[in-house]
This record gives sequence, C-alpha cells and structure tokens, in this order.
Amino acid sequence: MEKEYKIKDEDIKNILTWEEADGCIATDRITVDGNKVGYMYREEPSNNTDSGWRFFAGDESDEYVNDANNSNIYKLNTICNYDNDIMEHLTAPVGSAFIRNENGVFVEDNK
Repeated sequence: MEKEYKIKDEDIKNILTWEEADGCIATDRITVDGNKVGYMYREEPSNNTDSGWRFFAGDESDEYVNDANNSNIYKLNTICNYDNDIMEHLTAPVGSAFIRNENGVFVEDNK
C-alpha cells in the first residue's frame, strides 16, 4: 500500500538553504499523520548523503520505530516543510538531541 503523505510533493517549498549532506530519517507519525517533530537527534551519518538527523513525533513505541515500514529517508528541506521549528537546530553537531518541552519549544535533551 502506498503511503498518503500530509504534504504532497508538489506542495513542498524550498525553505532550507543547506550546503551539506541533506538526507535524514523521519517517521510516518510526522509525514503521514501530520504530527510535529517532538524529538530529534543527530548521529554519525551512515553515508555521504546522510546528515545524521533523525526525527520522531515522540510518541512512537519501540515496536513502531523498529518497523522499517514506519519511517523513510527524506531531504531535510522536506521535514522543514512539516515542522520549520527544527530549522534553528540543524547546525548542531553530531551527538546533539532536542526534545519539545511542555511549552512547545525545543530544548536540549541531555540524556
């Protein structure tokens, strides 16, 4: 079954200026269900097109996250179209993690 994304390809605007590798992973809770990013972290990139960024709504179970059918690879610009609150944190180094607090603001997750 083909996924039905909240934002159609033709409606994705170019809102991010990015000179580095721009691949990322996001769950369907964001791109299909339309939730805002609730948790994001940056790990070592897995290849030369990977930024290392991983995006979650924050309410996904381990079972959900471990099912590869529930996430996909996107360009950072695409995920910025879903939630442009992430943009100010994208230059954070590998090892960084941010969680949306009760006020809806991203704060560093120091776990």
